[in-house]
Amino acid sequence: MNELDQLYQQVILDHSRERHGEGLPADPAGLSHQVNPTCGDEVDLGLRVEDGRLVAVGWKGEGCSISQASISIMHDLIDGADLATVARLSRDFDELMHSRGRGVDGAVLDALEDAAALEGVSKYPNRVKCALLGWMALKDALAQAGIALPAVED
Repeated sequence: MNELDQLYQQVILDHSRERHGEGLPADPAGLSHQVNPTCGDEVDLGLRVEDGRLVAVGWKGEGCSISQASISIMHDLIDGADLATVARLSRDFDELMHSRGRGVDGAVLDALEDAAALEGVSKYPNRVKCALLGWMALKDALAQAGIALPAVED
């Protein structure tokens, strides 16, 4: 395993152990429960949006290290972000997860910060669902709150 692979592995392990954003926010405007039936990973994600910005996002879940790390990393990326940024990050992460290991543009990896550590997951279709679980919960919680993400402009 090369140094970059080791670093990425450590990022995933760190986030799966020390979960950022764990705990549901008080009085969420949107709340989603998502399950990955393939492996049993679960997440409850709640959020509040004010003036086009995610002002509170939190979650509780259980599952494999990939799903839990992905949700923790997602929290770091989106907490306090405006909805346009959330839409762009969601699109970028989806692109990364569907790259099937072919790689994505370096700017996408830079924007995704620690989520770039999950790039290797894209080679394994069954694991992609684990990594996308939190992002699916995010989109559903926004829909439950009656909020649509804006179209992404490049």
